[in-house]
Amino acid sequence: QVQLQESGGGSVQAGGSLRLSCAISGYPYSRLCMGWFRQAPGKEREGVATIHSAGPTTYAGSVKGRFTISLDNAKNTLYLQMNSLRPEDTAMYYCAAYRGGPICASGRLLYDYWGQGTQVTVSS
Repeated sequence: QVQLQESGGGSVQAGGSLRLSCAISGYPYSRLCMGWFRQAPGKEREGVATIHSAGPTTYAGSVKGRFTISLDNAKNTLYLQMNSLRPEDTAMYYCAAYRGGPICASGRLLYDYWGQGTQVTVSS
């Protein structure tokens, strides 16, 4: 059973940075597609970035060049470094995973395992 635990959310002014972390346990992360998703109030959950240890990373167009997804092998931890944050980045952020890869889906339907979410709020 894959278990995911996010941390690192918070409040920041526009232009600031945050780093989200997601601790992975219960399954070898090297066999998982991993992703970050977000959901703003009244909107659908959308993909932000995906990664596999043996495959490419992908980004939503709205975050490309500002956000970086990465894996720390030694710590079994997934990260999302968010720079140049904008008010429209305000949302609950979730890490998610499914058994597959190395090419990972950008949509949420295949992701079986989800963390509890961490709130990111960006003020103007």
